[in-house]
Amino acid sequence: MTGKLIIISAPSGAGKTTVVRRLLECSLDLEFSISATSRVPRCNEKDGIDYYFLSVEEFRKRITQNKFVEWEEVYENHLYGTLKDEIDRIFNKGNHVVFDVDTKGGINLKKIFGKRAISIFIMPPSVAELEKRLINRGTEPPEKISMRIEKAETEIKDALMFDHIVINNDITQACRETCVLVKSFIDN
Repeated sequence: MTGKLIIISAPSGAGKTTVVRRLLECSLDLEFSISATSRVPRCNEKDGIDYYFLSVEEFRKRITQNKFVEWEEVYENHLYGTLKDEIDRIFNKGNHVVFDVDTKGGINLKKIFGKRAISIFIMPPSVAELEKRLINRGTEPPEKISMRIEKAETEIKDALMFDHIVINNDITQACRETCVLVKSFIDN
């Protein structure tokens, strides 16, 4: 295995999914690692493309079978994880792996893969701006947004555990900065 791993983490609503999508367009032999989750798909999400959607029971079964590189119970019965087979699939194609994971997952992946991985935290300009983005997204009720904001405040404190912090004041600039960091990492 000669591939490298690119870990992108951020609080929900900070822009990490957009950054990852643009990063995949940077012609760097990158491929997105599809995470597994036990949560219900959002209306526009597809199994095997956005996530591998598993029941809570199936997810827990795979944990006992040691099928995950890392996993986390982000909220009660809302599990997320990285399947070992997914990383192998990407490396076997000769590509580098890109992760779009929550902060704890990003920290865990960096600990596991060390110098083979670069970890980048996408920082929102402020918690107030983050809340505004989540409300404007219109995908979740107010109580879920409150839960995400509370979690974001904790995640922001963990940003210093990442190799780099990219502040997303402007999504185009954040994407450009991330692409430069990743290209430099891959080239070295």
